[in-house]
Amino acid sequence: MPDVVAPVGAVLQNEADEESVAGGGSGLRYLLNKVGGALISLVMVIVLGFFAFKILPGDPVRAMAREKQMSAEQIAQLRQEYGLDKPLLAQFWDYLANVFTGNFGESYVYHQSVSSLIVQYLGPTLLLTATSAVIAIALGLWLGQKAAWQAGGLFDKITTGTSLVFWSVPTFWLGLILLMIFGGTLHWFPTGGMVSPNAPSSGFGLVLDVISHMILPVITMVAVIYAQYVMVMRASLLEEMSADYLTTARAKGLREDLVRRRHAVPNALLPTVTLVFMHLGGLIAGAVTVETVFSWPGLGKLTYEAISGPDLPLLQGTFVVFSAIIILMNLIADLIYRQLDPRVRRA
Repeated sequence: MPDVVAPVGAVLQNEADEESVAGGGSGLRYLLNKVGGALISLVMVIVLGFFAFKILPGDPVRAMAREKQMSAEQIAQLRQEYGLDKPLLAQFWDYLANVFTGNFGESYVYHQSVSSLIVQYLGPTLLLTATSAVIAIALGLWLGQKAAWQAGGLFDKITTGTSLVFWSVPTFWLGLILLMIFGGTLHWFPTGGMVSPNAPSSGFGLVLDVISHMILPVITMVAVIYAQYVMVMRASLLEEMSADYLTTARAKGLREDLVRRRHAVPNALLPTVTLVFMHLGGLIAGAVTVETVFSWPGLGKLTYEAISGPDLPLLQGTFVVFSAIIILMNLIADLIYRQLDPRVRRA
């Protein structure tokens, strides 16, 4: 008997090893495909970032000339200084060489390297968007699962109706309304900026001052984006509620609250988790409107000021950075989705 069992066990082990190797190869192939697609998208964004802004109306050199009353010779010298007198293909080659070395050129307006400006203004944008994202995700998931579990009830109708209304409201309009009511009329919160002129330079007082400036822009961003998490979580949980495993859990005597928290919600989170990462990049890029309305010193406001120029190097730099963040978040979403859903790993 041992002589028979040993070969059978060896065969089973070999099959398991082959399946593991095949899964590893499939995972590596999946990773390479996704990373390759992300790199191709980034290259296309970089190319688009040059030609798209070249067709914008307005001449940055003429705009600077109007402000300083330059002569024709000075205008020609300025064009030569910024390389705008070169043929389009030569400008494109210089642009590619600079971008792939992390150099986006010098801002026409700020007379400072675009890379240093992006680093300087990135922190406030991340602070604003990260805070808004955490609140919106937590609020949306909680309301979504509550609404689904009480589908058709008063709470469900109020929750979905309110979230859809806020979702359809233009971001700049909502921001202006909040600014006029709570900043201009009631004077409850600051009307713009990140720090008050007379704020403490450090310590807890500075933190409180920054928080007071964040309240209105954070409310604006949360109100507009939390609805998508509500609706996706609600739809996912409604699908899970008819599953047989929930009936089995109830038959074992588990309370409805435990059935929801331990069984239904974890399975319904799968599409929501991927949605979170896919929209994080878009949330950062979408901060342009909010930062402009509330004069928040971030990349969004910097982009708006670059458009007014037009400040082409700054526009190109912020465009590439925003797009790279969106591509990176989508890549992370794809990789996480494969880890969470075994059906993708087997495909």
